[in-house]
Amino acid sequence: MERKIITTSELPEDMVSDNKLRPKYLKDYIGQNKAKDSLKIYIEAAKMRGEALDHVLLYGPPGLGKTTLAGIVANELGVNIKITSGPAIEKPGEMAAILNNLAENDVLFVDEIHRLNRQVEEVLYPAMEDFAIDIMIGKGATARSIRLDLPKFTLIGATTRVGMLTAPLRDRFGVINRLEFYTEKELTDIVLRSAKVLDTSIDEDGASLIARRSRGTPRLANRLLKRVRDFAQVKYDGTINGTVARESLNTLEVDKMGLDEIDRKLLSLLIVQFGGGPVGLNTLSAALGEDAGTIEDVYEPYLLMNGFISRTSSGRVAMPLAYEHLGIEYSKKDDE
Repeated sequence: MERKIITTSELPEDMVSDNKLRPKYLKDYIGQNKAKDSLKIYIEAAKMRGEALDHVLLYGPPGLGKTTLAGIVANELGVNIKITSGPAIEKPGEMAAILNNLAENDVLFVDEIHRLNRQVEEVLYPAMEDFAIDIMIGKGATARSIRLDLPKFTLIGATTRVGMLTAPLRDRFGVINRLEFYTEKELTDIVLRSAKVLDTSIDEDGASLIARRSRGTPRLANRLLKRVRDFAQVKYDGTINGTVARESLNTLEVDKMGLDEIDRKLLSLLIVQFGGGPVGLNTLSAALGEDAGTIEDVYEPYLLMNGFISRTSSGRVAMPLAYEHLGIEYSKKDDE
């Protein structure tokens, strides 16, 4: 998995240490000010009225803190949180059981909510609107439906692909927030905070360099911090400074723009093998040996945001910055 260190997908090592690195309250949560400020108002209003918070949808690229924010909402409301994911719930009865076990005003967090089974999703419609579920009893001609009342609860859905949500489900969320990539300053603050939690000595230069190579994502920043900490403890005096961070990240093949071996291979394929593009996603996927969904969800957002590639109606195209980054002369005759 070493070559995958720069992926924003959650790795087993993240699950071990993430709990202590995750902030518990909004005042400790760094970045996402727009979402944070609006949620603070909605939470305060719900607490003043003694009601459950309206249902919340959080969307954006992976690793930006959607799960963390869901936990913070529950902590701020002073209620319990039940965590599950779309692929984990296969039958409508499983969703009904989860909903029935919630207490008043509790939070139900569903990660990857766009991957919910359609039959399971239909159970959510009356639950979200009327706080009730319809259960079928009996079979055939004797079958009848009974309505079971549920406690008031808040559903927090998280997705990386909001376009895949069905309109009926999306329309039932009262609060919708998009999480943005973090700035270098925000990531530097996150690295400094995480280093303090991990009892690791780090200076501003070291934290800034790790932040710069973290692709705007806290999950990557924390993962790179832990790897650099290992190098600092074994090869140096245990303190992370600019030199230690730079040499450690170079060893990990994470370059100054936060690209790893797979990113550079993707750009190289586009430029060398396909003449800069355009090339279709499936063709690129086959040539790279990676799943098309992984390329689209994990690798492309950062490359697009930073101008390395472009999506056109004909396929993916390498931009001049990609040529420059790889040290290849840009010789396109036109920029169509």
